[in-house]
Amino acid sequence: MKKAFVWYVAVSLVLVGIPFLPLSAVEADVGKQDVEIAATPVGFASVNGSTTGGAGGSTVTVSNATDLINQMQATGPRIIQVSGTISLPAGMHRVASDKTIIGLGSNARITNGGFNLRSVNNIIIQNLTFSGSNDDAINVGYGSHHIWIDHNTFSNAYDGLVDINRQSSYVTVSWNRFQNHDKTSLVGNTDNAPEDRGHLKVTYHHNWFEGTGSRHPRVRFGEVHVFNNYYDAVRGYGIASTMEADVVVESNYFRNVSNPTHVGYGSSGPGDLVERNNVYSNSGTPETRGSAFNPPYSYSPDNAANVPDRVRNGAGAGKL
Repeated sequence: MKKAFVWYVAVSLVLVGIPFLPLSAVEADVGKQDVEIAATPVGFASVNGSTTGGAGGSTVTVSNATDLINQMQATGPRIIQVSGTISLPAGMHRVASDKTIIGLGSNARITNGGFNLRSVNNIIIQNLTFSGSNDDAINVGYGSHHIWIDHNTFSNAYDGLVDINRQSSYVTVSWNRFQNHDKTSLVGNTDNAPEDRGHLKVTYHHNWFEGTGSRHPRVRFGEVHVFNNYYDAVRGYGIASTMEADVVVESNYFRNVSNPTHVGYGSSGPGDLVERNNVYSNSGTPETRGSAFNPPYSYSPDNAANVPDRVRNGAGAGKL
């Protein structure tokens, strides 16, 4: 009877375009979660189209690098469930369009290599712990769009943890935990990329930046909405708006952050940055400039005072 019911739910969800995971993928954390898991992303990944990942495709489970790479690069929609720790060959590994890559339980890990999202669309990456990449953990580039990076834990890559560049757009980065790293998340990779104007539309919400160094994010040219994130003893700076970027910083909590925001950074010229309803606990004064864009989607920000508890309880792998 239980199996029949699960089969019925699975078919019903697929028919309406919502990815289905077997109960074994999430049941270990039932009762622990402090967030309602959304069926669709909040933020730019929901604008001008939808982000459904591998919905409607087959579901496969992988536990080694060869199978994971083959499934990520396969044509057509697919839900790829990662079991255990997978050590990838060093370097970046291509992910094709229309994929959901999701960890099973709370111990699914990707080590040594990273995911390369190049000229692709409609990808969801959830519930994975990334560490030890000799490049980026995840790179989104070359016009990729409708990407949702959600409920992952990132640490200790050689370069960026989540970098978004080269005319990519409509990306949501939500409910992730970033730790033990310096250059965390870049939006726009060079000052000499005017072609990025009109692209790089990204939302960051409910992420936990824990003792990381800089780039939370560092933005060039794009429109970026940063809300309900927890900046916890960030060492260098929180957010930088440079090179004509337009950044809205809303209802975040900064604890022990000497430089919450910068307008311009290094040799990069300034962008606009508007802050509102943030909490600065034992932190410096934010730099601001210019005016804000209006995020073109529905969202309901939490009160910033509640962000530390909410994010600590809900962000990272193993919290689905």
